[in-house]
Amino acid sequence: MTYVNLVTGFLGSGKTTTLRHLLAHKPAGARWGVLVNEFGEVGIDGALLAEQGAVLKEIPGGCMCCVNGLPMQVGLNMLLKQHRLDRLLIEPSGLGHPKQILAMLNAESYRPWLTPQAALCVLDARQLSDPRTVNNENFRDQLACADILIANKQDCADAAARRALAHWYQHAGEGRLLVETAHGAIDAQLLMQPRRRQRPLPTPVHHHAPPDGLPSVLRALQLGAQQPWRRARSEGQGYVSCGWIFEPDTLFDRAAVLAWIRAAPVGRAKGVLRTPEGMLMVNRQGDDLNVELRQAAAEESRIALIHHGEAPWNRLQAELLKLRLTHLA
Repeated sequence: MTYVNLVTGFLGSGKTTTLRHLLAHKPAGARWGVLVNEFGEVGIDGALLAEQGAVLKEIPGGCMCCVNGLPMQVGLNMLLKQHRLDRLLIEPSGLGHPKQILAMLNAESYRPWLTPQAALCVLDARQLSDPRTVNNENFRDQLACADILIANKQDCADAAARRALAHWYQHAGEGRLLVETAHGAIDAQLLMQPRRRQRPLPTPVHHHAPPDGLPSVLRALQLGAQQPWRRARSEGQGYVSCGWIFEPDTLFDRAAVLAWIRAAPVGRAKGVLRTPEGMLMVNRQGDDLNVELRQAAAEESRIALIHHGEAPWNRLQAELLKLRLTHLA
């Protein structure tokens, strides 16, 4: 039997950071898996979660529960068939709706294999002051379905954000556990809490459907033969993602690429980039930028930008291409 937790949260709330913390503190010897979905086609979270001691399956390029739930069902079945897992963490896209995912996890066909436990929703309290976010049906329903609320990024929350969180919790918290933290630092024991929240959720109106063809949504964007780099763009619910993947022997100037990421006129940026100093992990939400340098090497450099609406993608691409250094020998 595999225990399963849904970890939701809107774009930029810190879901992946929370997952990394949980994986770093999982019980010794426990076999954990992660099923992760991303808004864009250039898979980043897989690299960010790599080497965390868990089995990983990515479903990039849309909402994992679209197309009658087939992408999620195939990814879930592959994990359960190939691995004997003690626990499975499922991270939908920040624009993903939880209704169909929860219905699938509770389906009769999965009852011999899965035991759903607490659903977590990661929240950046500053999002409660953004009308575009609070009016988003997925944001509302992610919060509504959660057994445990994770108020993340408290180190960045100002007095107004804290007041907004207290006001929201007073009116909509309904006595659920609220954990205030930063950098996704939560106790892994929270995952063992039972699944209690059974409120019916409305059928989502706006879904971000994946690209045509099932194979494309079961793996991240790949390079073709003799292709040094590739770009992919996707959109849904008014958000646009543009991402790039580069061949493994491409190096980037670390200082220059960080300056480019800071200056990019977009709301969200995340990536894994090879530099002479090591693998650069970047995660930016608004003005918040988290940077980490690892010595472990990923296969390729990948970066994705997400914005509420269009951005000057061609200009950003031209600037990014200029930041490449001489290829490795």
